[in-house]
Amino acid sequence: MRPSITAPGAGGPEALALRLAAAHDRSVLDPVERFSEIAFGLVMVLTFTGALSVVESGREEVREMLVAALGCNVAWGVVDGVMYVVTTLVARARLRNVIGGIRAASPEGARAIVLAALPEGIALVTDASEADRIAARVRALPEPPHAPLVGWADLRAALVACFLVVIATFPPTLPFLLMHEVHLALRVSNAAAVVSLFLAGYSLGRATGVRPWALGAAMVLVGGALVALTIALGG
Repeated sequence: MRPSITAPGAGGPEALALRLAAAHDRSVLDPVERFSEIAFGLVMVLTFTGALSVVESGREEVREMLVAALGCNVAWGVVDGVMYVVTTLVARARLRNVIGGIRAASPEGARAIVLAALPEGIALVTDASEADRIAARVRALPEPPHAPLVGWADLRAALVACFLVVIATFPPTLPFLLMHEVHLALRVSNAAAVVSLFLAGYSLGRATGVRPWALGAAMVLVGGALVALTIALGG
């Protein structure tokens, strides 16, 4: 049974850690993955809007920019979705091999595998006896049922990753669809991009326990620098 995040006596860092862990467990994508997809989509769109010339651009140039920005993010959204499935399959294969190795290894070998597989911060505080107990628990587990390589949960997460990249196209591009004057549309587009970058950073901060306002402001600065670098490199 999952512990309640409002359990009596749970306050301060304990309540925060429990809330973050519970929210992470319920998510299709974890907060960093969601943030990365949105930020990537915004930065890609800003490379198109940032390169638009206010003086020389007419409606035809604006239309071409919008089509190119949307097409780019759709393509990269599909790529991100496919790569999510690939990396998930690789992670599962690694886990199966680690478990199989622990079961087949000698006690010393199983201990070494456990310590190597643990996250760095956990491995530092795990001694040999604790690693041996973990290996014993792994050996006592029943064989997992055969599952399909790709399940609906994997496909749903891949679709969400694709959707987030594509949906990030619209805040900076909608002003060009709603406003006839390119100069004004570009100003509103830039403002929408700044707000979107800030909100993405703010949401990541709330989801990870980092100061939301500081992370939101940092995201605006980092996103602007990435856009400038991308444009300078011809992206």
